[in-house]
Amino acid sequence: QVKPQFQSRANTNCSVFTAIEYRTQVVAGTMYFIKVQVSNAEYVHLKVFQSLPHENQGPSLADFQTGKTRDDPLTYF
Repeated sequence: QVKPQFQSRANTNCSVFTAIEYRTQVVAGTMYFIKVQVSNAEYVHLKVFQSLPHENQGPSLADFQTGKTRDDPLTYF
């Protein structure tokens, strides 16, 4: 659901967009840290916020890091 947000903010077009790994952090909702494969050898880390259910809002892209590899650890940022 956040692929269009990422492509717009990163000014790129991803033919591959596959989540490989994720972590969560509970805040006033849930913060997801997701490792996503965007090409054969390129990965990005996404920080996605999902608000509480009663707020009726979809996930939003809070931040991202590019230039990652499959072996880079997925950390909070």
